[in-house]
Amino acid sequence: MFPGAFAATTPDKPAMIRPATGEQITYAQLESRSAQLAHLLVDDWGLRRGDTIAVISDNTLEMVEIYWAALRSGLYISAVNHHLTPEESTYIVNDCGARALFVSAAVADHVDLSAGAHPAVEHRVAFGGALDGFEDLRSVMDGQPTEPPADQPRGHDFLYSSGTTGRPKGVRVELQDGQIDEIADHYTPVFSFLYGFDADSVYLCPAPLYHAAPLRFCGVVNSVGGTVILMDRFDAEESLKLIEEYRVTHSQWVPTMFVRMLKLPEATRERYDLSSMTHAIHAAAPCPPEVKRRMIEWWGPVIHEYYSATEGMGITFINSEEALERPGSVGRDGLKGLAHICDDEGRELPIGEVGTIYWENEEGLFSYHGDPDKTASVRHPEHPTWATFGDVGYLDADRFLYLTDRRAFTIISGGVNIYPQEIENALALHPAVDDVAVIGIPDEEMGEKVHAVVVPAADRIAGPELADELLDSLRGRVSDFKLPRGVDFVGDLPRTPTGKLVKRRIMEQYA
Repeated sequence: MFPGAFAATTPDKPAMIRPATGEQITYAQLESRSAQLAHLLVDDWGLRRGDTIAVISDNTLEMVEIYWAALRSGLYISAVNHHLTPEESTYIVNDCGARALFVSAAVADHVDLSAGAHPAVEHRVAFGGALDGFEDLRSVMDGQPTEPPADQPRGHDFLYSSGTTGRPKGVRVELQDGQIDEIADHYTPVFSFLYGFDADSVYLCPAPLYHAAPLRFCGVVNSVGGTVILMDRFDAEESLKLIEEYRVTHSQWVPTMFVRMLKLPEATRERYDLSSMTHAIHAAAPCPPEVKRRMIEWWGPVIHEYYSATEGMGITFINSEEALERPGSVGRDGLKGLAHICDDEGRELPIGEVGTIYWENEEGLFSYHGDPDKTASVRHPEHPTWATFGDVGYLDADRFLYLTDRRAFTIISGGVNIYPQEIENALALHPAVDDVAVIGIPDEEMGEKVHAVVVPAADRIAGPELADELLDSLRGRVSDFKLPRGVDFVGDLPRTPTGKLVKRRIMEQYA
């Protein structure tokens, strides 16, 4: 399905609501506006199936119009992180080969607006305000037909990794053959089956739409006729308020959001009626088992986790009951891709042993745009249909997967592998800790030593006494050789708005 199907049956139903501004877009409006844009892209501008457009925007209703216009025109759409520097966003726009660029005026400071910045871009369009050298979105749409184009091949997103371990990498998949109303995307059948998305769903989106999961989940909701409640940005108490106000049934989070909500005063947490929630889904980063347990105690057995990546080659799922039985697991494989745990030479390891996670999925093979060397580096040396996201973990006897960390962040101290995630999990809910990262720093004797970088809670004083308190809290919970040998206190840590820790930036400071 796609939104046009619901423009005929429920034309006045909101497809998306933006509470911060009071704006909303109905299914009839989404259908007509995305059709107008599709005519503009194809009939007037001459874009053809397989071409790319780029959009740099905050969470706006215009972004969903542009998204569906691309998907019903057989185009790729690159949603670019609007928190990047102008240089970084320019790299992505140029790397993806965008022929058209759409920019929200609210985030224009993050875009190089000069005429020569994007040589391949033929059309530059602004919305939410005027920008020099850019046409106005509503003006270029004016006069375009609101009827569906005769040919509507299904397009696809063309997204870039968050760049937590290096420069962002574009993940491009082959387009499916068929019209947008004939074939489904890769996600709607899976997530509708697992999480019960349908026309009655009300989905809270607290995360930015340039990220793969929020963008794709909003697409799923509009593909089944539900309503998206789109937050401008995450706020812990505001999220609870919106769940109650709109009787939200589905939501998606990252673990840092859970932590922020759990740290609200108890009276605040109990103030709101959250009983409408049937599926609170989380992903994007590992969730400390204690955080998940407390969320289940608070919200009930509605917490669901899936593990995947922008590359999308494999995925696991786990519900509340399974998570309580297997603390720390991200779920079982098999629905999309099979997991294989391998050593550094590519040999498959026995159950319970830690190694690099490879995914076997011939139909899901991906490539990094313009980077054959990077593509080759993530493929298994002997099995061409296996590839890795760069994560490390192990499988139990029932094929439930456990993540230990990113391969790039593993600390090797005295020849022993230490996975920072375990230590970070143990500190995540400490009342004196607002945020934490654990890294390895150079050490002449051991090669690397464990080091903690902590954002202290607002009511705590950073210093040796607090460092000792944190280290004492770890004793008995992690092995002695994993204890940090030093603690630094900082004002904040570099995280993407989706909650991923950009650890390479911290490590660079200690290199």
